[in-house]
Amino acid sequence: MLGEISHDISQVFPMQRLLQGEVGSGKTMVALLAMLQAADCGYQSALLAPTEVLAAQHFASIFAQAPAGVNVVLLTGSMKTAAKRQALLDIVSGEADIVIGTHAIIQDTVEFYDLGLVVVDEQHRFGVEQRDTLRGKAQQYPHMLVMTATPIPRTIAMTVFGDLSVSTLRELPGGRKPIQSFVVPESNEAWVARGWARIREEVAKGHQAYIVAPRIEEAGGVKKLMEELEFGPLRGLRLAMLHGKMSDKDEVMAAFARGEYDVLVATTVIEVGVDVPNATIMLIRESENFGVSQLHQLRGRVGRGGNASLCLFHTLAAPGSASFQRVNAIAQTSSGFDLAELDLANRKEGDILGTLQSGEHRTLRLLNLLTDGETISRASFDATGLVARNEQLARELVAELTEDEQAYLDKS
Repeated sequence: MLGEISHDISQVFPMQRLLQGEVGSGKTMVALLAMLQAADCGYQSALLAPTEVLAAQHFASIFAQAPAGVNVVLLTGSMKTAAKRQALLDIVSGEADIVIGTHAIIQDTVEFYDLGLVVVDEQHRFGVEQRDTLRGKAQQYPHMLVMTATPIPRTIAMTVFGDLSVSTLRELPGGRKPIQSFVVPESNEAWVARGWARIREEVAKGHQAYIVAPRIEEAGGVKKLMEELEFGPLRGLRLAMLHGKMSDKDEVMAAFARGEYDVLVATTVIEVGVDVPNATIMLIRESENFGVSQLHQLRGRVGRGGNASLCLFHTLAAPGSASFQRVNAIAQTSSGFDLAELDLANRKEGDILGTLQSGEHRTLRLLNLLTDGETISRASFDATGLVARNEQLARELVAELTEDEQAYLDKS
């Protein structure tokens, strides 16, 4: 797999590769090795992360592991003016070999000296236009490596159609244990009570817990849930609240990571990049309101320290309903790759020749990506051969594509 990426980077035409692997499987290490290869050739690399918390974690990890002489720079929107000015100067002058940041590195004020490799982490968090804006900061089309733990249906479609080569990390790091998952229906009071009891048991062992809610305000939101838990089933435990509208969310997350709180009651702000090895249990409230990818990403926040861990999918859905069955299927499936197929079956593949990432907007009519894989693969193989034998004929066959569709293919 490393050989595939190294080979692609060595070629004169730009790499377009998807690196998929379970949460914590080592995708960042693979990306670092690719970025070091680019640095050896005199090119800069940019790693785009969806949140400042994740960008900071990537920076700390990569800064510590990069060999001497490799300059790693962080650029985020909340950085102080002096630090941001220095980062921008390092990037445009070429002093920065590896640039790690959030959407801040897409801004017009950011200019690269010679960008050769773009790495996009949790690629489903970014649109085609955003990825293309970053790629456009290079003097010529850079190599592109996109990483994900749960490929969204549209990504599967792009992969199947040959727009992305695929590298896969299937093994978990040594010491990681599978996360046990169970569905907790609201209608079963005994199971709900047992869920709160399991959280108290884990805390009594010295571990920590996450409780995830689907909203901030109103019934079932983090604010009301926090009040209910403080004076109810989790009374006496050290609870903290976290959601995207808080100004001190990074401080709260850091305090939880240091062990200053037993339970973190949060929204999906913890979905990506949060790494607290001591957290061993998660309760996701109203799990039927979350997507397949979200639930798998959230579940991956526990069990990162080698301890036996548990994820409880609470649901208001009636047993036997379609929503209940979907949540139950996720609970029974630990593989992100199998879940991607489940997501594809539920949401379809989205807009193949466009920027819409919603699976409900389906442009395919005669093909089914779950059942017609061999046909699609053969078509891709034959198309590649046709281009090699008769490029003019190949161009004539796609002449009916609109300018917007052609432009999308160029970006993608």
